[in-house]
Amino acid sequence: MSMDVSTKRRLMLGFLTNWVGKLSSTVIQFVQIPVFLHFWSVPLYGEWMIVNSIPAYLSFSNVGFGSVAGNEMTMLIARDDRAAALRVFQSCWWLIALICTATIVLLSGTLYYLPASRLLRLTTLGESDTKWIIFYLGVSVLLGQLEQLLQSAYRAVGRYPYGTFLKNMFSLFAFGCMIGAVALGAGARTTAFVFASVNVAITIFFCILVHRDIPWIEYGWQHASFAEIRKLARPAFAYMAFPLGNALSLQGSLLAVGYALGPTEVVIFSTARTVSRVALQMVQMVNTTFEPEMSIAFGAGNYELTRTLLRRACQLALLVALVLVLVMLSFGPWFLVHWTGGHVPPSRPLLSILLAVVVLYALWSTSGTLMTSTNQHQRLATYYILGTSVACVLCYLMSRTYGLYGAAASLLISEIVMNLYVVPACLKIAHDTLPAFLASMLHFPSFLRPASLLARIRRSRPGFES
Repeated sequence: MSMDVSTKRRLMLGFLTNWVGKLSSTVIQFVQIPVFLHFWSVPLYGEWMIVNSIPAYLSFSNVGFGSVAGNEMTMLIARDDRAAALRVFQSCWWLIALICTATIVLLSGTLYYLPASRLLRLTTLGESDTKWIIFYLGVSVLLGQLEQLLQSAYRAVGRYPYGTFLKNMFSLFAFGCMIGAVALGAGARTTAFVFASVNVAITIFFCILVHRDIPWIEYGWQHASFAEIRKLARPAFAYMAFPLGNALSLQGSLLAVGYALGPTEVVIFSTARTVSRVALQMVQMVNTTFEPEMSIAFGAGNYELTRTLLRRACQLALLVALVLVLVMLSFGPWFLVHWTGGHVPPSRPLLSILLAVVVLYALWSTSGTLMTSTNQHQRLATYYILGTSVACVLCYLMSRTYGLYGAAASLLISEIVMNLYVVPACLKIAHDTLPAFLASMLHFPSFLRPASLLARIRRSRPGFES
């Protein structure tokens, strides 16, 4: 079954807005360092970074209810059940609001009694400033949980590119206001206050926009249901496994290499993996783009379209991964030399193994998107935590025997095991078969075939009248 025009258009817009989101994150990362260092001293910026890292842990407070609610509402709207979708929205809205309020109260009490500045060994920032900065930034992080649910409302009605675009623009605006405060001579505490105030205003404005664009969304509590929260609890808690697994994969493997081989080898391994993860970021953009459409198709019971989306997503992810792998193999060693100023020796074999990890990751992670988009990811979460935990142990053992090649190979083994579980499980959900799925990887839509592209180019050539 081929995708209709509206689905293709949403996918194209979704990929574009996700790319804009990645670009905006990159801009923020590259701009903030020179601006802060120009207006602040190095010790002050260093302590700001330390304090700024603490509120990030509050993002775990909603336990994935925003993401799970978005999937559930999307599937319900696909079945034209607005009453149930509103029930999910209101239930999760009040749950997240209560959790955020309780977290703020707990954070305030903790900050009141603990000597935060002394515990963090800060010298430039005073005790009062440190506590207020953590509080302001914590409020900003917690408001992001409500904004995620608001963004999910646009996803439920098939306007996820617009919702993603709004969220990206709001993030850029808040960052711009923070940078403006720094440029105007504000200190760390005032900068944090400006950032928090702007985020409060953004959240209120986002609420108004959602209610205006999606009239059936209401902010009352008459449709909220504890039974709805209980039903979503298992997939919501399972969502926590993915950031935890990512942390194990990234930080755990570095610790394993450090214990086995020492800090010098950690630097070599970390820089090579950073280069390889450029391809991984592009694969994740493909997954994020296709996820809402999978929810819509599965929710409507359209298994033909679900199969098509799964096949096209995996095909595109593998194609992107393979192209970027070839580019990285060609230019990666050269980039490593110039990026690190010659301090990290390039290793093409090591980079090759880490890039093979990306290709295998592309297949299972994109397939697994069908599980997460339909809230059937509980077992996947368990396998992921176990897989990354075992990979850390293997990384240490194989590093001791085979050095950095063994460390990279341990990650390769983990990805192979994940593919052996995830791909068959997702094919079962999509009512697909392995032979048909594998054959579809070599089948491209007619409009992408070379003959079709050549014919289109010929038709586009300007004609001449005699």
